[in-house]
Amino acid sequence: MTEWENSEGALLALVTLMSVIASAALQAYAVQVFVQPANLVSGGFMGIALLVNRLGSVVGIPISTSLALLLLNLPVAWICSKSISIRFTLFSLVQVLTASVLLKVCNFSPLFDDEILNVIFGGVAFGFATVIALRGNASAGGTDFIALYVSNKKDRSIWEYVFAGNVVLIAVYGALFGWEYAGYSIVFQYIATKIISAFHHRYERLTLQITTVLAPQVIEAYIRDFRHGISCVEAVGGYSKKKMYLLHTVISSYELQNAVQLMRQIDDKVIINVFKTNAFYGSFYRKPIK
Repeated sequence: MTEWENSEGALLALVTLMSVIASAALQAYAVQVFVQPANLVSGGFMGIALLVNRLGSVVGIPISTSLALLLLNLPVAWICSKSISIRFTLFSLVQVLTASVLLKVCNFSPLFDDEILNVIFGGVAFGFATVIALRGNASAGGTDFIALYVSNKKDRSIWEYVFAGNVVLIAVYGALFGWEYAGYSIVFQYIATKIISAFHHRYERLTLQITTVLAPQVIEAYIRDFRHGISCVEAVGGYSKKKMYLLHTVISSYELQNAVQLMRQIDDKVIINVFKTNAFYGSFYRKPIK
């Protein structure tokens, strides 16, 4: 491994570490400022940990939310590390551990007395906490592990199914502690899920239609860096009457900006038209999560 690759790897690790710490801090803040004051259940493993804490308080056996969160994550992390990656799993566990510690040592005061405001702001904050971790090439643990594990197997996003599972969990909470707060919790979880879906596009595909006069150079660089297939046909410009090439490829949405930048470096007059791909059938290379 070259010195450049070592420095690049260290920089990526630093970015991931900063992302998971920021994610954990925002998550702990959201729990103490919005979730707990409004008696909301966040869903996922955090929701289960909060439910365990609440049940323990009712029966007189206090169980730490942070401890429950950590214990729930460990077995799932071990299973999912075999499908995703050790690096991804370790950084995700750092997020979980940091959130658990911050929940234990920090004491943030509530901002609102109004349940609706807590639901809205809490859902947004909780959603962004997950997004920050995902964009840093890690996760917030818990059901994120399961969602990414299944998504890798099915090659599609399953956040809507995660939301459905959280609704079941919240229904249990409602049956035990009252349906009013369960209803608020479902709205809270819906907002958080929508935030994640809006900013996490790893499993979305885009079709690129590229017009260039430097097709061989563009194709060679594109295949080298992105490992996707690309087709090429000769064309004639309607205005210039000059020979050019029309390229066609399908790419993951998270690779789009890098692909566009690469092509424009080769041909500064390249024309790239982007379409959303609603369905795709055939083999498709997706860079593994590391």
